Amino acid sequence: MTSNQALDMLFQTFQLSVQIALPLLLISMIVGIIMAIITAATSINEQTLTFVPKLLSILLILAVLGSTILARIQDFVYLVFNMIKTG
Repeated sequence: MTSNQALDMLFQTFQLSVQIALPLLLISMIVGIIMAIITAATSINEQTLTFVPKLLSILLILAVLGSTILARIQDFVYLVFNMIKTG
């Protein structure tokens, strides 16, 4: 494996991790902001009020995008194993 191949593999790894984490983080951030606005408007200081909606939204996104995420990870693993096999 040359250094260019190693750098390309590192770039693809970072790219895949961003593609996997970005939808989850964005949804969590949006729900967190909405819940913070609701909490500030109603003056309710309950920790579970922000945690439970975030958890449910992340579970919903995983249910919707789970197969796509798994397919991307599988493709990446196949690519890595093919690179190992070919040398």
